[in-house]
Amino acid sequence: MAGMKDYVNSHVSDNREKIEYHIGQILGLIGEDVNREGLLETPARVTRMYEEIFAGYAVDPRDVLGVTFDEQHEELVIVRDIVYYSQCEHHMAPFFGKAHIGYIPSGKIAGLSKLARLVEAVSRRLQVQERITSQIANIMEEVLQPHGVMVVVEGEHLCMCARGVKKPGSMTVTSAVRGEFRTSAALRSEFLSLLKQ
Repeated sequence: MAGMKDYVNSHVSDNREKIEYHIGQILGLIGEDVNREGLLETPARVTRMYEEIFAGYAVDPRDVLGVTFDEQHEELVIVRDIVYYSQCEHHMAPFFGKAHIGYIPSGKIAGLSKLARLVEAVSRRLQVQERITSQIANIMEEVLQPHGVMVVVEGEHLCMCARGVKKPGSMTVTSAVRGEFRTSAALRSEFLSLLKQ
């Protein structure tokens, strides 16, 4: 997705040689021949990948919402099916899925693409799905001060699918509810029914 690729994790860039060295050490410690042709560039490739997949550390997610607009629309706004990729902080294994954000503006709106950028900024770091969900809702509430926010995040976790219990296809769903969504069952139902369409 365009957006977070604009950011580079400068911690990785500043420590490129050390990271490449340690990746090489890990390859050797798992039994690989670090001098074989297919692995010669792997430490450098992994380091470049880290610059990108951990780009969330390069930006304050609150800033990603950018300029807001005064708008008197006070009805439900939903951006759904925002694809994200993250890394589990427990195993450093990937997890990925879709985020769905709904909010009821209170006179201030953000550009729709900014919601996707927010998901990227929060997910492109070592994370857990529960925290991603809460952080998106909290930042939306803090920056836009809407009447309500609801966030649903779906994720497939390789730490559960490819290792451990080995249950591929298992989907984890988390939600965060703020403001009017918390008190109105009808509003929650409207949001969830629109996600299914």
